[in-house]
Amino acid sequence: MQQSSENRPNIVLILADDMGFSDIGCYGSEIRTPNVDSLAEGGLQFTQMYNSARCCPSRAALLTGVNPQQAGVGHMVADLGWPAYQGYLNESSVTIAEGLKANGYATMMSGKWHVGGTYNLLDPASWTPGDASHPIPTQRGFDRFFGIITGAGSFYHPLTLMRDDQLIPIDTDGFYFTDAISDNAVDMIEDAAQGDNPFFIHIAYTSPHWPLHALEEDIARYQGVYKDGWDSLRTGRHEEMKGRGIVDSKWEISPRDESAPAWSDAREKDWEALRMAAYAAQIDIMDQGIGRVLSKLKELGIADNTLVMFLSDNGGCAEFLAEDSDRPTPAQYGTPTPDGRPIRMGNSPSIRPGPADTFMSYDLPWANASNTPFRRFKRWTHEGGISTPFIMSWPARIQESGVVHEPIHIIDIAATCMDAASATYPTQMNDHDTTPLEGESVLSVLANPAWSREKPIFWEHEGSRAVRIGEWKLVAPVGGEWELYNIDDDRTELHNLANSNKPKAQELAKLYDEWAERCGVLPWRILYPAWNPRMRTPSGHRV
Repeated sequence: MQQSSENRPNIVLILADDMGFSDIGCYGSEIRTPNVDSLAEGGLQFTQMYNSARCCPSRAALLTGVNPQQAGVGHMVADLGWPAYQGYLNESSVTIAEGLKANGYATMMSGKWHVGGTYNLLDPASWTPGDASHPIPTQRGFDRFFGIITGAGSFYHPLTLMRDDQLIPIDTDGFYFTDAISDNAVDMIEDAAQGDNPFFIHIAYTSPHWPLHALEEDIARYQGVYKDGWDSLRTGRHEEMKGRGIVDSKWEISPRDESAPAWSDAREKDWEALRMAAYAAQIDIMDQGIGRVLSKLKELGIADNTLVMFLSDNGGCAEFLAEDSDRPTPAQYGTPTPDGRPIRMGNSPSIRPGPADTFMSYDLPWANASNTPFRRFKRWTHEGGISTPFIMSWPARIQESGVVHEPIHIIDIAATCMDAASATYPTQMNDHDTTPLEGESVLSVLANPAWSREKPIFWEHEGSRAVRIGEWKLVAPVGGEWELYNIDDDRTELHNLANSNKPKAQELAKLYDEWAERCGVLPWRILYPAWNPRMRTPSGHRV
C-alpha cells in the first residue's frame, strides 16, 4: 500500500531495551504506561511481532530490513572474523535513515546505537568513532544524533555520549539518560517540523536495561506493588492478557522457570520487591518521555499524519550481576561516579537499587514474569526471548483500532517505513550494491485485515535457532535438539511435536539450513570454540 508523495507521513520509531512482552499496560502489565497505551487505543496492537533475541542483532535487523547476519551484526559488536559477524553495519546494508534521506526525508536519532563496533570502555583514548569499523549514525543516514554509541551503562553518567559526530562531556547535575533521550527527541522534532520535508526519527531508549537506575520518587510509585512476588505477578498478568485478547485462553501459562524459586521460598522478599519496583520505574519514566514526544506532535499539529511505532529489542533479561562477575565489571561502565563515590556492584540485598553508585539487575525470576506467559529470556529463540509488544499508530490512515495476531518480524519495519513514505529502495548506496530488503510492509493489513506474511521468519543467536512459518515453529537451544510446536495451539511451547510429526520438523529444518547458508550463518561451535555444553552458555543459563 503506497501513499501519495504529497502527503508523506512523518515517522517516529521508538525502541525499548530489554523489556518483556507483558511489561506495558495494554499488554497486561500493572506498570503505568498511559502514553504507550494511548497509541494502542487508536492504533493496532500486534501480538506476534518478533525481534532478533538480543540488542545488537535486533537493532541491525530493525535499521536495515535484512537479517542481522546479512547486515554484518550476526552476534554482537565484536569482530569474530567472518563477514556476517564483523560487529558493525556493512556497506551493502541500507539503514532506514539512508533510504528515507535519499527520498527527501530529514532524519534524526536520539538514544542507543550499538551497531558500530566495539569500544574498550576502560580506555577512552582508544576510541575511534567514525572510522571504517566504527560507523556512527551520522555516517549511516542520520542528519542529527544524540546518544551513546555503545550498549549499556549508567543512566546518570553514560560513556561514549555523542552529539552528531562529536563525543561530548556530560553535565551530571540532574542528568538522567532516559529523560535526555526524550528531551533531545522533542527538540529535534520541533526543529524538523519547521522544514519543508517530512522527518524520520528513531528514539532508542536504554530503559529498562540494567543497571536498575531510577529516581527515588519514581521508584516510590511502585513501593509495595510487588510484595506478593513473581508467581502472583505472572498469574495476574496472564489473566489480564487473556481478558484483553493478547493471548489465547487455550494456551497454558508456562511453568515457572526451573531456575526460579517459588516466591514462598524466596529470601529477602522486601528487597526483591524493591528491585522490581525500580525496574517498573524505569519503564514508567520512559513512558513519561514518550508522552512528551506525543504532546509535541500534537502541539505542532502534525500528530494525525505521523506514523508512530513502538517495540522492544528482545525479551526480559535474566542476567545476574554478581559482585565478582567478570561480565560486566563496574569499571567497564564508569568507576567511580563523577563525584568520586565507588560503584557498589552486584545484586546484593544490602544495596537499595536506584542511585548512581549502584549497579544491579532485576534477575531471572522477575524476567520470567516480564515474559509472561512464555518460556525463556533474552538471547533465547523460544518465545520469551523473541516476542515483543508492537504498536503502530497513524491516525490519518488507521481508522479503526484493533489487535492483529499475524506473525511479523522486526525486519518488516524498514519495509513498512519505505512503503509509508512512498520511497524507492536504493539498489546502490555509496558505490556499493545493496542487499534487497528481506522484510515485508505490514501496512498491507490496513487494506486487508486478512493479510498474512508470505515469507518464513528465521533466527540464530549464540547457537539458539528457530524458524517460523504459518502455525509452525521449529526451535532449538544452543547445544540442543530441534523442538517443534504448533503455535496456533501452543504458543507457550509446552508440547514438543518433533517426534510425533517428523516430516514437518524435517521440512522446517531444511528451510533453516537453506537460509543459514544463504545468509552466512555459522554454527556456534565455530564462532565460539570454547563453548562447553556442561558449562553455562553466554546467556548465563545451563543447557
